[in-house]
Amino acid sequence: MSGRAVAIVVSTIVVLAAGVVVADRVAASTAERRAAESVEANLDVAGTPTVTIDGFPFLTQVLAGSLDHVTGSVDGVTLDGGLTATDVTFDAQGVSTSEPYTVATGSITGTLPTATIEQVVAEQTDLDVTVAVDGTSLVASGEVLGVDLSAALQPRVEDGRLLVDVGRMSLGGLTITVDDLPERVSSRFRGLEVPVSGLPEGLVLSAVEVVPDGARVTATGDDVTLTAQP
Repeated sequence: MSGRAVAIVVSTIVVLAAGVVVADRVAASTAERRAAESVEANLDVAGTPTVTIDGFPFLTQVLAGSLDHVTGSVDGVTLDGGLTATDVTFDAQGVSTSEPYTVATGSITGTLPTATIEQVVAEQTDLDVTVAVDGTSLVASGEVLGVDLSAALQPRVEDGRLLVDVGRMSLGGLTITVDDLPERVSSRFRGLEVPVSGLPEGLVLSAVEVVPDGARVTATGDDVTLTAQP
């Protein structure tokens, strides 16, 4: 075969390979767009979700029936009960490409802003409070029996539930504990729980940390069940 013929064959292979790559990327882009639309259809979101399907080639993953790694984010999500989470991100590995849609291993992380926690504390204590971040704790401030009260709140996850422990308190400038309050007041500060529900089946709350905007919670799980787009 002449040098010219070899050059033609090589150039043809390069063009065909480029075409395959383009087709693969177009298919992946279409899948990412549809996945984002599915997020919007299944969740009460704020902003436009973004979805990224990692790995190349994409089409071979589809033929194999599972996507290796999918990540995404959305500005905000309204959970069951009207609570709002912001800066929500998700990470999924082993996502099936046919029904029933499942995720082998997945996690979702979002921030419960101070306004959301404030709402919960106010509802459960029946007190008008303001919640702010102070280092690694949250602080609820308000009035009890006409006297200024502030209480340190430390969120934690136990058995998949987001609980809030009440620590040091200040009442009228005096440092006290919950037990020092009148029973009809102290009972309101016991057993505080932030109800986080509406997560996909299989995801369970696993961690929480206080961040400048509120409490950053993470839910993880295996064999997570996803809802198909209506």
